[in-house]
Amino acid sequence: MTAIRTNSTPRHRPPSYPRCLHRAMHLIDIENLTASPLPSLADATNVRAIYRKQVGVGPDDHVVVACNHLAFENAGFGWPDARHLVRSGPDGADSELLDVLYLENVAARFDCVVIASGDGIFAVAASYLASRGCHVTVVSRRESLSARLRLAAHEVIYLDSEMPSTATMGRPGVGRVA
Repeated sequence: MTAIRTNSTPRHRPPSYPRCLHRAMHLIDIENLTASPLPSLADATNVRAIYRKQVGVGPDDHVVVACNHLAFENAGFGWPDARHLVRSGPDGADSELLDVLYLENVAARFDCVVIASGDGIFAVAASYLASRGCHVTVVSRRESLSARLRLAAHEVIYLDSEMPSTATMGRPGVGRVA
């Protein structure tokens, strides 16, 4: 069963996140969270602040932010303390994050994995991680969360209530729901 939280139940790690005994990996699809293929610096900075407040990032956690090459500068300056991956084209950022999940032995290295995207392309990976004993949390905007991804996660955290509407952020409508 998936637990769903909103901003009315903020969580700050550590130590208030007992499911995660050690480090967590945070995989951030910045284009999906900002609802824009070209998030502004303000959008990226705002999403980072809301994410840290709602989700929490521990001092030993590993944060990976992926985007297309045109969004790299704003994503990099907006989320400076992360590992940055760049790939352009359809599902480029998603493909980079999936490569991390499948090629870097994430299930053996982390107790918890946070997938910050609503794209259904992550549903199989979330199920795989859960089957290997990882606690999988999905962070998304309500309007872009895939039903398959929601069902594959142990927990879902919605960022919408503290975020500006997509009409005020970049270009709306990015982030396929599958």
